[in-house]
Amino acid sequence: MVAKIERMNAVVISQFGGPEVLQFSEVAKPEAQRGEVRIEVKATAINRADVVQRKGNYAAPPDVVQDIPGLEFAGIVDAVGEACQGIAKGDRVFGLVAGGSYAQYLVVHHRALAKMPEGLSFENAAAIPEAFITAYDAMVLQARLSAGEWLLVHAAASGVGTAAVQLAKAVGAKCLGTMRSPEKLERVKELGLDHGIVCGASGFASQVKELTGGSGVDVVLDLVGGPYVSENLECIASRGRIMVVGLLAGAQVEMNLGRLLMKRAVVRGTTLRARPLEEKIASAQVLSRNIVPLLQEGKIKPIVDRVFKLSEASHAHEYMESNKSFGKIILSV
Repeated sequence: MVAKIERMNAVVISQFGGPEVLQFSEVAKPEAQRGEVRIEVKATAINRADVVQRKGNYAAPPDVVQDIPGLEFAGIVDAVGEACQGIAKGDRVFGLVAGGSYAQYLVVHHRALAKMPEGLSFENAAAIPEAFITAYDAMVLQARLSAGEWLLVHAAASGVGTAAVQLAKAVGAKCLGTMRSPEKLERVKELGLDHGIVCGASGFASQVKELTGGSGVDVVLDLVGGPYVSENLECIASRGRIMVVGLLAGAQVEMNLGRLLMKRAVVRGTTLRARPLEEKIASAQVLSRNIVPLLQEGKIKPIVDRVFKLSEASHAHEYMESNKSFGKIILSV
């Protein structure tokens, strides 16, 4: 007798293109294998990477579902595979995945997730993993941002940007931020931003040097890329660290390597999605050990702009591409 294949709802990329290619469909429900748990997803979030994947410019890793986007989740453990420890059916969990979270269910390695703090809603929990792990990993673990140093965050009103501003204050750093919209400036300042710069045709380097007393910033969290990278070199301090995390302005740049040498600066790229399982487990530990305590102490908080239904994913993508959002856009499953 052939076993019946269970089905679930998911958002599928039917072909590459605009938001309209996201189709709310029925697909096969995944099964938890050895070392894995199945999550009943309650909420997920929209990320720029999802938009780029939808357009056909950012394929999921080979071992990940290719046509269902989504990089983070919050939900309930629905089934537990063999050889899983420290996790049980019914646990409230959240974390990162390399794809597939625009769905009712997904399968995750049991060590690549974290337990949600008490009192945190699923919608707020879904706003945390990608933004806060990305910012903490890049700024603190890789760039070694420490108390008293200056941080410059580009796209400070984005999901990762708002997380970075809060984390900077939590570690005692001073924070500058750039953004395109003056309307968002005061809202970012409420999160602890010391100074905001609305980027226009004149750029940002001269204002950064003025605001830091001429010394420049110690760390740059660059979510924009393109020409911003070369301008970062103009306003970074000696032995500064530039972390390139996003490429909203493009992947090509002209750099003055003489400035790089003279300042003994470091330019480093980073991404979470393509990391091997061992590093994804380490990221889940960062969420549990470093980020959850800050949430519980009230030093950081998720910033949710709007909540859409899973079936409204195409509208959520349209909203993200309008650049009107502040913080995270959530899909409620």
